Amino acid sequence: MKPAFISSIALAAAVAFSGAARAEDYDLEALRAAADKYQDVNVALAEGYIPDPSGACVSAAAEGLPPEWGGMGIHYIHPAMLQITAGEPRVDGMSTHTDFMKPAILLYEPQADGSLVLVGIENLVFEAAWRGMGHDGPPMLNGRSWDHMADMHDTPGDEAHGFMPHYDQHVWLYRDNPAGPLEPFNPNVTCEHHRG
Repeated sequence: MKPAFISSIALAAAVAFSGAARAEDYDLEALRAAADKYQDVNVALAEGYIPDPSGACVSAAAEGLPPEWGGMGIHYIHPAMLQITAGEPRVDGMSTHTDFMKPAILLYEPQADGSLVLVGIENLVFEAAWRGMGHDGPPMLNGRSWDHMADMHDTPGDEAHGFMPHYDQHVWLYRDNPAGPLEPFNPNVTCEHHRG
């Protein structure tokens, strides 16, 4: 699943509407330029991002998945962009936000010295809200369907990371991902220095 990337930026290129998901194409260099300011986590905090309230640093191993898949890091979420409506028993909201120039989630890797390094960005739309807009499939980014995430009750991990069913898409802008820059886990991201 290594999509071909489109070199020119064409923001919010819509598919002819028939209930189909909106497709968007982005130039990764343009996304990196837009996200550069968040390399300073204090800028992210000042703009309304907060650390995932669970305090988790997400790794494949912690989710009961093959450890070699790597990690995602600590998610800093923007509650207003996600339109959070509930936190218990699972995080729920009304987000249908798909603009990667203004991501709803920032991904940070904890370092041995206690600092955080920005490794990627993410967007998330809640399945119920997305389907409520008439979409019959997930959003698309650069030719790739976003991942569908829902907790499977017969597994030890929480595949939805404490959220209600949703679609999400990671973009690894600051850490090379041998699996591909749009895959959910990155073997080059670790939670080994996470202090909780």
